[in-house]
Amino acid sequence: MAQNSCFTHFKSPIENIELPTVFTFPFYYDPHPIALQAAKELQHKIEKEIQWNHDFGLNDQSIPKVHAQKSELTLGKMFGVLVVKNKQGQLGYLSAFSGKLEEENLGNIFVPSIYNRFDDQDYFCIESEKLDKLSKQIDKLSADPKLIQAKENYQSKKKEFAEILHAERAIAKKKSKARKHVRNQVASEMDPNDYKILHDNHVQKSINEKFYYKAYEEHLSKKLAKHKSVFDNLNDEIIALKEERKAKSIKVQQWLFDQYNFLNSKGNSKNVVELFKGRIPDIPPSGAGDCAAPKLIQYAYQNEYELIALAEFWWGKAPNSKVRKHKNYYPACRGKCEPILNFMLEGINVSPNPLLNNPAFGKKLETIYEDEHLVFINKPAEFLSVPGKFITDSVQERMLKKYPNATGPLIVHRLDMSTSGLLVVAKSKDVHKVVQDYFKRKKIKKRYVALLDGIIKEDQGFIDLPLRLDIDNRPFQLVCYEYGKSCRTKFEVIERYKTTTKVYFYPITGRTHQLRVHAAHRDGLATPIVGDDLYGIKKDRLHLHAESIAFEHPITKKLLEVQVDAEF
Repeated sequence: MAQNSCFTHFKSPIENIELPTVFTFPFYYDPHPIALQAAKELQHKIEKEIQWNHDFGLNDQSIPKVHAQKSELTLGKMFGVLVVKNKQGQLGYLSAFSGKLEEENLGNIFVPSIYNRFDDQDYFCIESEKLDKLSKQIDKLSADPKLIQAKENYQSKKKEFAEILHAERAIAKKKSKARKHVRNQVASEMDPNDYKILHDNHVQKSINEKFYYKAYEEHLSKKLAKHKSVFDNLNDEIIALKEERKAKSIKVQQWLFDQYNFLNSKGNSKNVVELFKGRIPDIPPSGAGDCAAPKLIQYAYQNEYELIALAEFWWGKAPNSKVRKHKNYYPACRGKCEPILNFMLEGINVSPNPLLNNPAFGKKLETIYEDEHLVFINKPAEFLSVPGKFITDSVQERMLKKYPNATGPLIVHRLDMSTSGLLVVAKSKDVHKVVQDYFKRKKIKKRYVALLDGIIKEDQGFIDLPLRLDIDNRPFQLVCYEYGKSCRTKFEVIERYKTTTKVYFYPITGRTHQLRVHAAHRDGLATPIVGDDLYGIKKDRLHLHAESIAFEHPITKKLLEVQVDAEF
């Protein structure tokens, strides 16, 4: 390729590091030691050697600051390293960051984007400037006092006339009701001929009132049309500009998609639009192809490098919605990267997807309490509550086999696969319905115990952070005040150790990953649960356990309290 090399030789000795026999499965992995060494060297460069214009938001004195000039955007970035072997058989690594930065290449430290939109002579930049001009025109016209006043007049009159017509309909309805009341009172006493005359008279009055209402409605419509015409004359230019902007935007977006063409090890190439066909939605999401992993692998293929190992880490301040920890390692996002990386890694010997292995294999379900109506199961960690997409072995499946004569859905509620503890099973449809209603009406007391990866200062408190699914990176959850569902948790410190804190969690709501996000998010406890492979650092297990549950027995009406201690 006609470009300066981004291949970086290791500065530290790596002779004693045994290379992996298969390439990293990018969506769930423990970084290989050779990738960790590359990441360590890149982090040193980010912190000590690069003069950044971007501010990563590292204002905490406990974290060394990068040499940064303040910018308007203070936010961390995902960085990636790809260990490769060049054509001369030398081992080194490539570096990249996800998204865009003002610096873009930074002296060939980072591989270039699949498409560089920072070229001022580029079609994208030129067309983007045109779109910006159209937006500014629209904003300027929208702020015109004449337009604003005309819009207010039109909307005000529209509301006024609607209220007038509503009042007229109410009056007519009242008069009609009064006439009917009169007829009912005199019907049995009046001469039939006289009653007919009265009835016909009332009918004529109703016809006259409807005629009057219609004429009045047309009169008000004509008056309103004059106000609307004044507003439309001023607004038509804005509508035309918006249509022009929309058409240009679609054209530019399609052109941009055409620039994103990805290679695989076989030398084949596919466009990003083709890669996302058949998915829901089948339009590539914003930023698809701009993540670190696709950039790194594309550059490696272009330069005929052999892929060895991949790792991605977060550097800097977390965004408001996500849980991101400085220097923590994270998998590639599925929403943007899965179709792309699946194609790019065709022909490469990739580590098997560990999520396809049955985590419940060899594990047993312990019955803590049982009667003719209910069963309380102690679910082990890494055990599905209900069948998953690829794995059917679960509490639900095992209960169906154990209680073949049971009616109803059996499982009343769920625990995350990684969470251990009490799970309630109903043996009949009626009992299931009652207990599930208890959950909905918050008539069930639950307590979880968790070990947090750090020391928290508060002895107790309340967390209220709404959550929604991160559709670009399932199964991760986002904090979202606009579209998220209410999530509330009480917590209480049990004991503080040297580097960890044991707490009780009392979930008021029961959302997916609620306790994990509330523990890890910076607006929660900012201290992830030990062993959290999604929001913290992976260890032997997630140290979260559903310890106790209490509710009124649906049949005996006696208080039922069940507890099982955690193994940690």
